[in-house]
Amino acid sequence: MTELSPEDRRRFARRVERMVTPGEVGRLHQRAEMLGRLPLRAQDWVIDRAGGRDAQIGFVVEPYAAFLAYEITDLAAASALLPEGYDLLPATMFAGGQPRPMCIIGAFAVHTSVFWGVRLELSLIAEHRERGMLTWVICEVESNTISHEPGRGFARPSATHAMLTTTYAGEVLIDIVADTGANRITGSLDLAVATTVGLDERLWVEGNLSVDYGGGLGRPGAPPFGLVFDPGEVAAALQVPLNAVQLPQNTVAASMRLPEPFEVACFPYAQHYLTSSFPTGAPITTRDQLLALVREVANATD
Repeated sequence: MTELSPEDRRRFARRVERMVTPGEVGRLHQRAEMLGRLPLRAQDWVIDRAGGRDAQIGFVVEPYAAFLAYEITDLAAASALLPEGYDLLPATMFAGGQPRPMCIIGAFAVHTSVFWGVRLELSLIAEHRERGMLTWVICEVESNTISHEPGRGFARPSATHAMLTTTYAGEVLIDIVADTGANRITGSLDLAVATTVGLDERLWVEGNLSVDYGGGLGRPGAPPFGLVFDPGEVAAALQVPLNAVQLPQNTVAASMRLPEPFEVACFPYAQHYLTSSFPTGAPITTRDQLLALVREVANATD
């Protein structure tokens, strides 16, 4: 079968959601803030001693996550953010779109086994020279909750004011302001005129099997990581017409991209992922392998 059965789809989503407990998230938030005061080597030692590097976590992106694709104009500046072994790869978010060298700005609310809040991520789309896999390379993160990246370890919230919400008129409102630095995005999407369109499978399936960190978030030699997910959750999204996108302010990566996005996607449903607590490699490389693992997780006994 090339898709999950309805029963497996529901079991997998429920299993991921059961891995998220608000009380435990609160306790981990406090521990992470304390660990964040330690040097990276000390953080690594604590993680390894606790046996937590391979621990599986549930990661749920809540409905109405928004992704804005921008064409990169300063290829040299963007390439300088990539880890060793990667090249920028022209891509498109929607099936049949025109591939371009691009960065994607994602804004979404998320609840996971280890943190809960709103995140802004800047990702470059690249290809690994040896593995040949399309990869989302996360280069900047702003959030109103804790985060962890190989290059900086545990980080305290960087954006006290971070909001993604909806209105009864079918709008998505985004307002994320970094406490320090220039990153700020404020705007709205009008979903009343959006249409459901198929997504580019290589970007959304292969790309979620290979995620890495660049810029100040990366660490030389740190492995990429892969997500475990139902590919049906990234098969289609709402395509928001560009004239229905209002962005009075967006300073994220402004110096290396065109001022306006060329594609805007919004997911009106939740997306359920499993991953390791810390990057441990990306062993899954195909859709068939992914589906087999999702079925295994969905039907595992507690």
